[in-house]
Amino acid sequence: MRLLIKLVAKNSERISFNYNYALSALIYKFLKFGSPEFAEFLHNQGYKIDGKKFKFFTFALKFESSTPSNGVLKLNSPNAFLIISSPLIDDFIKNFIIGTFENRNIELVSEGIRTEFRIVTAEMLPEPEFKSEMNFIMNTPMILSKKIEEKIYYFRVGDDIDVANEIFSKNLISKYEVLYNKKYEGEGINFQWDYYYVIKAAKKNLKLTKKTKIMKDLKNPVDLIGMFCPFSVKGDIELIKVGYRAGFGSQNPMGFGMVEVAKYNN
Repeated sequence: MRLLIKLVAKNSERISFNYNYALSALIYKFLKFGSPEFAEFLHNQGYKIDGKKFKFFTFALKFESSTPSNGVLKLNSPNAFLIISSPLIDDFIKNFIIGTFENRNIELVSEGIRTEFRIVTAEMLPEPEFKSEMNFIMNTPMILSKKIEEKIYYFRVGDDIDVANEIFSKNLISKYEVLYNKKYEGEGINFQWDYYYVIKAAKKNLKLTKKTKIMKDLKNPVDLIGMFCPFSVKGDIELIKVGYRAGFGSQNPMGFGMVEVAKYNN
């Protein structure tokens, strides 16, 4: 399920590029208005399986008009849109809605930049018709990573698609098993990049990766590298639903892996 929160900037004309951590922390704050117990559980523990921990939400912040300017994002228009997605309707979505009624303002502070928004409206978004083959475009980058010799390697679009698919699929299966509390026994899933888009991006010198700094510790920020490229999926509809609702790939609660259905779907 998804929420669309319409925002208007209050006396703020810029925002840090690296607002992900601040916005994620704000989401937990809003959840506390509905259920302090659930917010604390989700933030400190989450849903676990085989040493992995899932929070089952992701988000994207969009601006009506903005341009990069001197290392920050300049807001040419005060209008912005926050999309929040989660499969946890009763625990997450309903509690967040309560938070929007209790607190009508959003304040983001990152890298010393304070950006304030007023909540104008909050509405539920209809879900798409899920099919066994779908095309997606990205609202936020998708992170696929693997630990190699004690270091985290972040996959790029040009890397081995079979290896990337293995990580992509295992991530969704783990989410499915935790979410539904049962072993997955479906047909699986595969994804493929939109290589026509890749070729066009290369001709225009467009980047297919994006580095984001997670500013939990200002002195030691963590760099996350995600891929920003349309892709298609084929396989189990239930896994596709999980990815659409909770986010594809990892680091979803930091605002990664949110997609929307491409207009050229059949």
